[in-house]
Amino acid sequence: MKTENKCPCCHSELAWQANQYRCETCQTTLIKQAFCPDCDTELEKLQACGSASYFCNSCNELKSKSRVRIAFTTTK
Repeated sequence: MKTENKCPCCHSELAWQANQYRCETCQTTLIKQAFCPDCDTELEKLQACGSASYFCNSCNELKSKSRVRIAFTTTK
């Protein structure tokens, strides 16, 4: 099964562990964040009925998953 969760450093596949992503190659822990395509504010992820939607509190509207910018950042 192919996913879109790749390490931003080494491009290895990330593993899901304990509610966060882990790169076994780099030995780093990452979080996945979504940003608004219009104002670049971090989006709120809404989960319902098995699907995910994104809401921008700054624009006050839902954003299409296909337009959202996804970024992985290391945890502290």
